[in-house]
Amino acid sequence: MSAGIQPFHIDIPRSDLDDLTERLGRTRWPDEIPGVEWRQGIPLSRVRELAEYWRAEYDWRAAESRLNRLPHFTTEIDGQRIHFLHVRSDRDDALPLLITHGYPSSFVEFERLIPDLLGRGFHLVVPSLPGFGFSSPVREPGWAMSRTARAWAQLMATLGYERYGVHGGDVGAGISGAVGGLDGEHVAGIHVVTDPYTAAATATFLPWIAGKLNAEDAVDRLALQRMEDFRHNDSGYLAIQNTRPQTMGYGLTDSPVMQLAWIAESFDSWTDLPIDREQLITNISLYWFTGTGVSAARFLYEQAHSQDWGAPPTVPQGYSVFGADPTARRLIDPAEGVRWVEHERGRHFPAMEAPAQLAEDLSGFFDGLR
Repeated sequence: MSAGIQPFHIDIPRSDLDDLTERLGRTRWPDEIPGVEWRQGIPLSRVRELAEYWRAEYDWRAAESRLNRLPHFTTEIDGQRIHFLHVRSDRDDALPLLITHGYPSSFVEFERLIPDLLGRGFHLVVPSLPGFGFSSPVREPGWAMSRTARAWAQLMATLGYERYGVHGGDVGAGISGAVGGLDGEHVAGIHVVTDPYTAAATATFLPWIAGKLNAEDAVDRLALQRMEDFRHNDSGYLAIQNTRPQTMGYGLTDSPVMQLAWIAESFDSWTDLPIDREQLITNISLYWFTGTGVSAARFLYEQAHSQDWGAPPTVPQGYSVFGADPTARRLIDPAEGVRWVEHERGRHFPAMEAPAQLAEDLSGFFDGLR
């Protein structure tokens, strides 16, 4: 092990657990217009249900014990503390695979995916994004996708991996592409996950995509409509975090119910298949106990104000599209030779929604690159 890498053990103080329970018990609840359902945000009934489960039934210590069975480490790269999992397969031909989560997620997203990938012959390196979870605090601006990609390439070199694959979704997909563009000499291939709604949301920030679409074509018209829906109905969380992360950070850091609602809304809205409630609350708990709601939001702010998107990758690429329909391929417009796999169900968090399918896709893509 490199001298700059230290083992890490999760151990949240008992006082923090008691404080969370006390805060949840004295939540000051807002009212709600009858019948409004999801039109103005996550419904009151849903948040109260999750908050009561978090307060009275959820067992952080059980989750902590389970997560501590995985090998955790920390290191410092470019002045920033970086937390990561490093889980090695027993197979002699194992391929190192760098997996990057997105927002509002964490390494917890991959808990059920990891055992399957180990059996399929992957060494796994799963970092926490700067400002997320145990990769905190962040003490200077500038941590966005390209700088993170450079840190990830340095991490893999420090671990001694001369050839590795990369995988990610959401922000993690952008970072994975940036790693491929930056460190193509060592990257065997890039695999990302997406869904038609994520593709439409991404396309709203890339004006040249809309310019290619023809409103007279039925598929293009649906893609344009989804982009418009995102701009008018679903982009509020980004508008706030891209402009005023510090202001919203007071609520995320002081109120567990605010942090709960902010994350649960995305998971409820962006999933198609059921996800485990305990895993969702574990992810939210990680944000709460580390106080990283605000620094995670700042990551999106930094990316929104960054001019550095990195070089395009030239290595083999693969896509897994969940909840697929014809708009995804039209919006993404993959290059010739890209491996493209579609799944009817699942959406933004397939590692939680459909881990077996995702593991199969990763094997199908990377087995030919070993």
